[in-house]
Amino acid sequence: MSEQLKQVIIYTDGACTGNPGAGGYGAILIYNQHRKEISGGYRLTTNNRMEMMAAIAALTSLKHKCAVTLHSDSKYLVDAMKLGWAKKWQANGWMRNKKEKAKNPDLWQQLLDLCQYHQVDFVWVKGHAGIPENELCDRLAVAAAGESNLPPDLGYL
Repeated sequence: MSEQLKQVIIYTDGACTGNPGAGGYGAILIYNQHRKEISGGYRLTTNNRMEMMAAIAALTSLKHKCAVTLHSDSKYLVDAMKLGWAKKWQANGWMRNKKEKAKNPDLWQQLLDLCQYHQVDFVWVKGHAGIPENELCDRLAVAAAGESNLPPDLGYL
């Protein structure tokens, strides 16, 4: 008998003031009538890392195994997960090809691990296109990047 998983919808976004620069992420989790907003930031990071951190933070915050539809305006994140690039990089010792290392292996590993537990479908959405949840995630990410006393992104250093 297969377990009935909770269906969760997640919207995520990352932002960076400069690239690299101070960065932030925002996410909205929706389960039935429940909504939860999360955000955070780092003093020196990249936009791609913040896009990934938004997904990681959202998936990590789930208390149970869930079936997730995760919306992101990051083609980097969505394509790498949906098209299997991240799994390929992992299998090749975090190399994109024979000469080029994959960037952000620490975060890709976390995402792959979380996707082993949760059933995650990554969906690309056009950014700044009037999708209310995506717009709110952007505002959360930008606000988080603007906070004072942000911690270091230890994976970026």
